[in-house]
Amino acid sequence: MIQFSDLGLGLILGLSACGSAAGAGVAGMAAIGAWKKKYIQNKPATFMLIAFVGAPLTQTIYGMIVMNRMYDLVFQGQSFVGIGAFCGMAMGLSSYFQGKCAACACDAMEETGKGFGNYMIILGMTETVALLVMAFTLGILGRLAGA
Repeated sequence: MIQFSDLGLGLILGLSACGSAAGAGVAGMAAIGAWKKKYIQNKPATFMLIAFVGAPLTQTIYGMIVMNRMYDLVFQGQSFVGIGAFCGMAMGLSSYFQGKCAACACDAMEETGKGFGNYMIILGMTETVALLVMAFTLGILGRLAGA
């Protein structure tokens, strides 16, 4: 089992990053499609869609923060495969669905030119799941470090 003691480190970062990649990819495809519609009409395309496309990337940072906190505990002999897997999965799903929301926001923003603030609120709400997972996990890891 000792060879798997650091697996949790890879899982938390890897799964959160996979979700970020998928979310940004989905949102990016929608932004490209929205821009194409404007270019076909010889109208200017808004650069603000980049904010939607980039939103899912932050979950990778949250995964890295948790991974860095887990690092010392793992190399003190503790294993966090379960925490890494489930927290990484939760963060990854948060960023994937944030990307799907961002894709809808790209379409709506480019079609109407309105609602940027409303769309960002929705993206913030989906991001909150990853923030809560990070905060609660850091709390658990802090208690384990003190034990």
